[in-house]
Amino acid sequence: MKADAAIDALGALAQEHRLALFRLLVQAGDGGLAAGMIAEKLGVPNSSLSFHLTQLREAGLVLQERQHRSIIYRANYPAMNSLVAYLLENCCAGAADCGAGVACETPAQERKSA
Repeated sequence: MKADAAIDALGALAQEHRLALFRLLVQAGDGGLAAGMIAEKLGVPNSSLSFHLTQLREAGLVLQERQHRSIIYRANYPAMNSLVAYLLENCCAGAADCGAGVACETPAQERKSA
């Protein structure tokens, strides 16, 4: 990932509703969620949701697909992984002690190691 793409992605995530939206889509997995379900789960009005989804989509973090009469939104996992890799490579500078292994654990992994 190049610096400008990382800046776009981080900028898109630097807002409370968009961060919550992206987290929800990551947790939803490959099946994604329809816009109505996202709005219901987050309690965000449809007009605001549309704006936030567009911001995340333009940053490359969200994919959309029409399925019949619904649009399904999914987290773009390759883009998310590229962003994490960019941060680890460029911010940790390859330092073995930067805590990357701990920072990248899933909640299930965190519980096992506790």
